[in-house]
Amino acid sequence: MCPSRLVLEHVTSRWGVLVLAALLERSYRFSELRRTIGGVSEKMLAQTLQTLERDGFVHRDAKPVIPPRVDYSLTPLGTEAAEQVWALARWTERQVDAVQAAREAYDEGRAQQG
Repeated sequence: MCPSRLVLEHVTSRWGVLVLAALLERSYRFSELRRTIGGVSEKMLAQTLQTLERDGFVHRDAKPVIPPRVDYSLTPLGTEAAEQVWALARWTERQVDAVQAAREAYDEGRAQQG
């Protein structure tokens, strides 16, 4: 698999997009981020954060305190990626009606053929 495809897969995955978008706002602790995103399991969020950290998009700041405190934020590379992905997400939201109309026209055409 081409390396750029793997990076694209990471930033455009269901949870990758949501993590990047949330972290565009501010840094979060793990539990805060999980509540903000909603619907993501603890395991999936941990895997997503680890992948994005490994790719250089997310910074994990573990503070040596009791109880442990870990904050997640975007790196400069992560901010750039998040802005690009978020622009695509906003475009998608604006085009939902057009996509729905296209689907209906397609389905109608297929029904008339069969």
